[in-house]
Amino acid sequence: MVRAHRHFYIVLLSILSAVFVWSAIDPVDRLTWALEVAPVVIVLPILVVTYRYFVFTPLVYVLILIHALILMVGGHYTYAEVPWFNWLRDAYELSRNYYDRLGHFAQGFVPAMVAREILLKKSPLVPGRWLFFIVSCICLSISAVYEFIEWWVAAYEGGAADAFLGTQGDIWDTQWDMLMALVGAVTAQAFLSTFHDRQIINVSR
Repeated sequence: MVRAHRHFYIVLLSILSAVFVWSAIDPVDRLTWALEVAPVVIVLPILVVTYRYFVFTPLVYVLILIHALILMVGGHYTYAEVPWFNWLRDAYELSRNYYDRLGHFAQGFVPAMVAREILLKKSPLVPGRWLFFIVSCICLSISAVYEFIEWWVAAYEGGAADAFLGTQGDIWDTQWDMLMALVGAVTAQAFLSTFHDRQIINVSR
């Protein structure tokens, strides 16, 4: 079992490393790349250091990888210019590139499972309405803090941070970003909670 888990982690780290290297090669905007991949660079060492004391379920590790991939792709192209979503925009005559909406949906979806697992393992909370509500509030708070960071970076860097903001001319972009994070958090809990609970029991054995 330990060896199987080791292979699982090696696969995840290999995928993460390969995409990280790719994303760092000639990104559209180097500042945007650095800002977008910063969460990956910060979180990965934390996961490694705390692994001896707190092990997440395989589901959460996979979700963290997916979120990291979304961040790195967005960092490489900038969120407003991801080619596949440019194609969707042009093919369906959409008003904007919607990759950033996907990114903010993931910003709620993935942290919801992370927060849920930490609370279930380290607090008196049990699966139910209060856990659902508190996890949703945590994810909305994370999204709001991220919007603060975007604001501070924009205020400091001026026009150099336009690609990082990715508003694409939408005056309600900040509100949409937080709404998508909340929708992501609710969706994750609605569809993954039962499976997540089973994995937590299995990992705890």
